Amino acid sequence: MMRAVLLKLSESARLKRWVTARKTTRRMSRKFVAGEELDDAVAAARASNSSGLKVSLDLLGESVTNAAQARAACDSYLRIFDRIAAEKLDANVSLKLTQLGLDIDEALCQELVESIVARASGYGNFVRVDMEGSAFTERTLNLAKRVRAKTPAVGVVVQSYLRRTESDVPGLLAAGCRIRLCKGAYKEPPEIAFPAKSDVDANYIRVMKLLLPSGIYHGIATHDPRMIAATEQFAAERGIGKDAFEFQMLYGIRTDLQRDLVCRGYTMRVYIPYGRDWFPYFMRRLAERPANMFFFLKNLFRG
Repeated sequence: MMRAVLLKLSESARLKRWVTARKTTRRMSRKFVAGEELDDAVAAARASNSSGLKVSLDLLGESVTNAAQARAACDSYLRIFDRIAAEKLDANVSLKLTQLGLDIDEALCQELVESIVARASGYGNFVRVDMEGSAFTERTLNLAKRVRAKTPAVGVVVQSYLRRTESDVPGLLAAGCRIRLCKGAYKEPPEIAFPAKSDVDANYIRVMKLLLPSGIYHGIATHDPRMIAATEQFAAERGIGKDAFEFQMLYGIRTDLQRDLVCRGYTMRVYIPYGRDWFPYFMRRLAERPANMFFFLKNLFRG
């Protein structure tokens, strides 16, 4: 119930204005968001790299309302890749298609994605297309496959809470897509998404078992020790090396587990978001785990 309430509140413009205007909540957001500027993200990426962690940078922002905003977002992503190269960071980039105009003009969105992927490819880097709510799933997967047909420098995300995901994966693998597997953080109706955590977890493991033997380098994105243990066990049973895939986690969450995986010889990538449009992302992080909500309430009226 609390998760559903928080996800609904993430859409509230009034709450967004209240939360983002308060110094206390802006400070609290730094637990999950590196900061509001690219310099903040670069500093967080540098610190992560020094701890043996790879990173994926993400400029927060979702649906835009016109083509000019979509092109501006594209320009920002081009600058991110330039900065990664200049700073010699071990980092790639994640992006959302609605930030690049998917809901306005799909042809424009693909054009912008292709320009970003071309910049990434020129640096020997990589773009991960994030998954959003189910209204965008089909278009996101199709656009990612079209771009992947032209270059290997792009991959996509799938979500185990969606009922369709297990049947989506074979087509993505046939297209050669590198996949990030996560559980999903949007509110969806039960006919689209599994309402029970046990079913989401079971689907996660089924999909993981499709990904790892594929010969493609995938990201297993989870903070759940049970999902990590299941992945380790399956990889060991199949003789799949630790260098054949990577674990991924979110900035500021389970840093102890991140360090442990690195110490045990796994590749660990941290997803580092930044930007001024941090409110929806922040609310989704609160919704994911009770500990995050307790952190919020404990600190809300301090300072």
